Amino acid sequence: MPTMKVLNMAGAEVGSIELSDKVFGATVNEALLHAAVRAYLMNQRQGTQSTLTRSEVSGGGKKPWKQKGTGRARQGSTRSPQWVHGGIALGPKPRTYRIEMNRKAKRAALFSAFSSKVAAGEMIVVDAITAAEYKTRAMADMLKALEAGKKTLVVLPEVDAVVVKSFANIPGVRTAVCNAICTYDILDCDTLIVAEAAVKKIEEVYA
Repeated sequence: MPTMKVLNMAGAEVGSIELSDKVFGATVNEALLHAAVRAYLMNQRQGTQSTLTRSEVSGGGKKPWKQKGTGRARQGSTRSPQWVHGGIALGPKPRTYRIEMNRKAKRAALFSAFSSKVAAGEMIVVDAITAAEYKTRAMADMLKALEAGKKTLVVLPEVDAVVVKSFANIPGVRTAVCNAICTYDILDCDTLIVAEAAVKKIEEVYA
């Protein structure tokens, strides 16, 4: 069972916490992580791109010139793909890129993501992340005290509009609620900062 230090917003150690082996000490399955990230990115695609084929381009009903005797290549329509303003051959059409993952695989990938951050020393547990007023400076000072990386994900136990908006103006920093976090969010950051209450909620739901 991994044990981590609990820091306050000033970067001082205020205690320790034992993490669940199931969630934070699992064996990292790289193949599953790859599948989860690929599914997430593919599911972000709208798939609405579309091109016009030769049958859909307006015009081109008349044969440009007679079939034989001109010395030029035979042509049947000015909307063939080789013509300027012609249709597109084999162009993209609306389609779905969606990839489905079952719940068990999604959870296993999430556990691998959390465990990889703990193993790499890129996860920080903070006793409480609070803000009395909308102040970006206070959140920036916290990140500096915790020595967070350029890309940081801050996980909160619940939505706190003051904290979220205080982080909003800091480049490379994103916030998420513990019940809406995904594998991609965890892997796409240099430092994962999790409130202690959020850790307990994650373990309560998954462990």
